[in-house]
Amino acid sequence: MPAPVTLTGRTVRLEPLCEQHAEALAAAGSKDRTTYAFVAVPQDLDAAREFIATAQAEQAAGRSLAFATVRASDGVVVGSTRFLELDYWQGPVVWPPLPAGPLGDPATAVPDAAEIGRTWLSPLAQGTGINTEAKLLMLRHAFEVWGVQRISIRADARNLRSRAAIERLGATPEGVRRAHSRGLDGVVRGTAFYSILAEEWPAVRDIIELRIAAAIAPSAPERRIDRGMGRELDQECVRHAGSLITV
Repeated sequence: MPAPVTLTGRTVRLEPLCEQHAEALAAAGSKDRTTYAFVAVPQDLDAAREFIATAQAEQAAGRSLAFATVRASDGVVVGSTRFLELDYWQGPVVWPPLPAGPLGDPATAVPDAAEIGRTWLSPLAQGTGINTEAKLLMLRHAFEVWGVQRISIRADARNLRSRAAIERLGATPEGVRRAHSRGLDGVVRGTAFYSILAEEWPAVRDIIELRIAAAIAPSAPERRIDRGMGRELDQECVRHAGSLITV
């Protein structure tokens, strides 16, 4: 399994999630909860401790790598995110293909594919650009350090805000799996799937970096870039910088 790592940007720092984050995580999750209809967010200290314990158990099993999302300006914990569904493709080919653990020493293994999810932010941090930069840090680490072939992102099909934000990020929609699972409200939900491939990453990185630059200097002249995939980053994309919330 990949070793825990701290990822640092201009507005955000992603720290390996641990017990010491429990009180701050509970405080972040106890704010206005109207934006949490589609994502599991701890609302008190006991729930935060359980959230962290579950994440650590998944990490020990080699299935995920969880972070506390920390605002760089003041060190306040404003949410959480993680890599999950870590998949390793080394060794003999098996059929049918199933998620596999690492071959060899798990302490030094890195995945060939992964998912980014379980992401939530305190309302005080939503729309500030923190989550956009957090996604950039995670994607850069996955593609440029681990060398993954694919990053997946998913959302409750009803969560139109999240789906639009994922698409603005540059991820490619793969369709909706109907009646895929139960949502937090107990209703059987569809799940919208998206992905970014290794060969798409340079163009996606350009889009995210341009969005972040536009958020830092909103008065700067608009720029348009060719992604090489028939799409352009336009004024609408720049206006929505910093709004990504996924589940």
